Amino acid sequence: MKDEYRALIDNQTWSLVPRSPSMNVVGCRWVYKLKERADGSIERHKARLVAKGFNQEQGVDFTNTFSPVAKATTVRILLSIGLSRQWSIRQLDVKNAFLHGDLAEEVYMSQPPGFIDSSCPDYVCKLHRSIYGLRQAPRVWFHSFSQALLSLGFQSSQADNSLFTLHSSAGSVLLLVYVDDIIITGSTDSLINHIVNQLSRRFHMKDLGDLHYFLGLEVHRSSGHLRLTQTKYLLSILSSANMIDCKPQPTPVTSGRKLSMSDGLLLPNPHEYRRLVGALQYLTFTRPDISYSVQQVCQFMHSPRDAHLQAVKRILRYLKGTPGLGINFSANSPSTLSCFVDANWVGCPDTRRSTMGHCVFIGHNLISWSAKKQLTAALSSTESEYKALSHASADLLWISYLLRDIGFPAPLPCNLFSDNMGATQLAHNPVFHARTKHVELSYHFVRELVSKGFLQVSFVRSNNQLADIFTKGLPSSQFCYFRDKLMWHPPHHLAGGW
Repeated sequence: MKDEYRALIDNQTWSLVPRSPSMNVVGCRWVYKLKERADGSIERHKARLVAKGFNQEQGVDFTNTFSPVAKATTVRILLSIGLSRQWSIRQLDVKNAFLHGDLAEEVYMSQPPGFIDSSCPDYVCKLHRSIYGLRQAPRVWFHSFSQALLSLGFQSSQADNSLFTLHSSAGSVLLLVYVDDIIITGSTDSLINHIVNQLSRRFHMKDLGDLHYFLGLEVHRSSGHLRLTQTKYLLSILSSANMIDCKPQPTPVTSGRKLSMSDGLLLPNPHEYRRLVGALQYLTFTRPDISYSVQQVCQFMHSPRDAHLQAVKRILRYLKGTPGLGINFSANSPSTLSCFVDANWVGCPDTRRSTMGHCVFIGHNLISWSAKKQLTAALSSTESEYKALSHASADLLWISYLLRDIGFPAPLPCNLFSDNMGATQLAHNPVFHARTKHVELSYHFVRELVSKGFLQVSFVRSNNQLADIFTKGLPSSQFCYFRDKLMWHPPHHLAGGW
C-alpha cells in the first residue's frame, strides 16, 4: 500500500482541495491481489487504490469511455507470424499504467483510506491523472500510450486499433496492447531494445523477457513450435466449482442434445451459473473444442434452469479429463488462408434458428473460430449454409485486412470449404434464382468476393468438415477426430485423461 501511495504522489496524480457542495466526490478503496506465476507460485503481493467509478455522473466527470482491446484472433495471428519468421516474442508490463493518462474532466475523489492528510482531513483529491476504477481511465491511458507510439513512427492498424506496426530500414516491429499488458515482436532484437528503451523514458516500463504467461495464457515455445494452453486457469475453474475430483467425460456435450429455455426448473440462485459460464467463455481463447457447448449454455444466462447447470457440469467433467489441451503453432507453415464452414439447420428448438460455425487457418495454424446462432430462421439447409458462408467470409476479409496492415498479406484466393453442394454452387452463380429471392442481400456479398478472386469456395465431404465440431454435439469418436485435427495434446501421462 505504501509503494502504491508513493507512486501516486510521485506521479502527481492529485492535489488536495477544499470540498464544496457542488462537487461530485467519488469514493475509493484498496484492492489486494496475489500475483502468481504460470506454475502457481506467488510472484508478489499487490495493493492497488481503485476509485469507485460507479458514482461518476456522465456529462459531469466523464464523457466517452470506450477503449480498444486487442481481439483474441489478433493475439494468435501475432504469435503465428512471430514464430514463422523466427522472431523473438517478448512481453512488457507498464507499472501503474492508468496513472500516465491526463484527465480532461474535473474529477474529485475522497482521500485514500489509511493515508488521509492530518493537516487537512476534510479536503478531497482533485485528480489530474486517471486512476484505476474511473470510467474513462482505460480510454485516457490508451490515448496517451498510442500517441507515444505514433511519435516513434508506429502506425495503428485499421483492422485492430490495438495493434501497432513499425517498418523501417532497420527492420520491422509489431506491438500489441491489451490494457497495460503488451506483446512486442520484431525482426531484430536491437530494434526491439531500442523501442523498449524509448518507451521506458516516458512510462514505467518493465521488460518481462520472452513471452511465457500473458492474460492467463501459458505460452510454451520450443524449436519450431509455440503452444498456448490455459491449464492453470482451467484447474482454478474446477476448484471453484468443487469439481476438481469429478469423473471425466469424453465429450463436452451429449451427442444430439439440444438445450431449450423450458428444460428443468429455474435455479433459485443463478449467480453461480453465470459465474461459471463467464469463466468458460474466456477458456475458449485456447479451447475451440468447447466453443459449441459454451455457446449453448450462454443462451440461458438471463434465466438459467437446473438442466442448463447440468450441461455446464458436463463441460467441466470433459475439461477434467483434458486439462492440458491447447493450440499449437508451427513455424514451418505456409501463409495461405483457409476456412472450414458448417451450419446445423434448425439447431435451436425454441427459435428454429440454425447454428453456424467456422474455423480459419494460416497455413496449418488455427487462428480463429466461431460458434454462433444465426440472427434469422432459414427456410432450407442450403440457406443456412449460405448464411454461414457469408459470416465466415466477413471474418476472412477482416483477417486479410489485418495481415495487410501488418505487412504480410496472404496470397489470394483464400480457400473456403463447405460440405453443402447447394451453398457452394450458390456462391459461384451470379444469377438470382426464384428460390433464393427471399435471402437477404447482405448475405450475397460472398458472390462478390468470389468474382473478385478473393475467395475460392470448394466442396468438402462431411467427414472432413472440421467446422462440424462448432455446430452440434457429436459422437465421441467423431468429436475426438475433429478435435485432434484442431488442437495439440500433451503427453498422455500429463493429460489426466479418461
